[in-house]
Amino acid sequence: MRTLFSDEVHVAYRQIYVCSDGIHSPEDSFAGQRAGLCGGAVPGHLFLLTGTHTGSVPITVELHETEPPLDADLWEDIVEVSFRPVSDKIELAEWDSRWYPLPLSETTYRVRYHCRGMDEARTAVGDAREPAVEEYLLRFWPSPPAPDRIVKETSQAAAYWHEYARKQPPGPTPEEQAQAERQAREEEERTALRREMDAWGGRLPSDRLRDVQGKLRGIQGYPMGLVGLDAALVHAIDAADPEEQRALARWAAHRACETAGLSEIDWVARGLAELNRGEPYSPPLDDPQRLRDAAFSDARIPHPHDGSPGLPQVAAFAALFDAAAPDPLKAALDALLAAAVTHDTDWPHLFAEVRRTFPATAIAPEAERSDRQ
Repeated sequence: MRTLFSDEVHVAYRQIYVCSDGIHSPEDSFAGQRAGLCGGAVPGHLFLLTGTHTGSVPITVELHETEPPLDADLWEDIVEVSFRPVSDKIELAEWDSRWYPLPLSETTYRVRYHCRGMDEARTAVGDAREPAVEEYLLRFWPSPPAPDRIVKETSQAAAYWHEYARKQPPGPTPEEQAQAERQAREEEERTALRREMDAWGGRLPSDRLRDVQGKLRGIQGYPMGLVGLDAALVHAIDAADPEEQRALARWAAHRACETAGLSEIDWVARGLAELNRGEPYSPPLDDPQRLRDAAFSDARIPHPHDGSPGLPQVAAFAALFDAAAPDPLKAALDALLAAAVTHDTDWPHLFAEVRRTFPATAIAPEAERSDRQ
């Protein structure tokens, strides 16, 4: 036998707990039991009742290798329940106060709760100088699950709590609990599915779209990204073949630079030609810092604010870099979003031009269906 705990603990509302997953209500803890005093209906939790409403009571917790002697003549009230921790963190807990670790294994135990002096404690006036009028003993030993039982009943307090327990309706069976959990998971999945479909314009994105979304879902000033502007176009571009996606990326970069007034600048024109040929960019487009220096120093680039390039020009340079991305789908989507930024509120005309120039994007692909909808 090992003594796991032996001391006074503070009780409030006549409650102490053994917890491995949090504290549960008395209704749940005694659901379906005939025995009061020790509620064991919630897996991994014991709800212990005392005579004292608020104050300190002595309690001892013991762990036995086998069933201990009953000792019925030493205690006024005794009940038994089964208990199995649901985590490796098991504690004796005060009501909204301190917790004391109990070194128990994650196995099934039989628990015997012994009580003495409950009636006296219900009417006594607490005095720290007087010996406690009540005492409690909690014994654990390994044992298969079994129904709760009243071993001995003497006090009026015990009779009251036994009657309370018998009034609590049984909790769900393991099968019912499993079904409820399964239904909750399915509902969470349906909710997540509906949320995702709403975010992608009423249909599910392909795995490819999920992989490349990046800036697709939002950049500065365009928090909803390309999906928020025209979800049907996004899905149509996703359905296009890689060659058409690459062509669209190049086209978007050209339109962005033209709209931003950059196409006639020699080193930008050279970059667009290199993009068309699939070649690496030459300076200053080959390095972000060199590009930044060129963008600030070249007087031919519009600088509407404090000598800095304006948003259309910044977006056009972004379209150049986006269009050269290795993944053709990402290149097309990101470059088109950057081009839309250069067009500001005129982006619907840009997207109409996309559909005319690339007929495959004018046909919305059939929405994917899901049995979970």
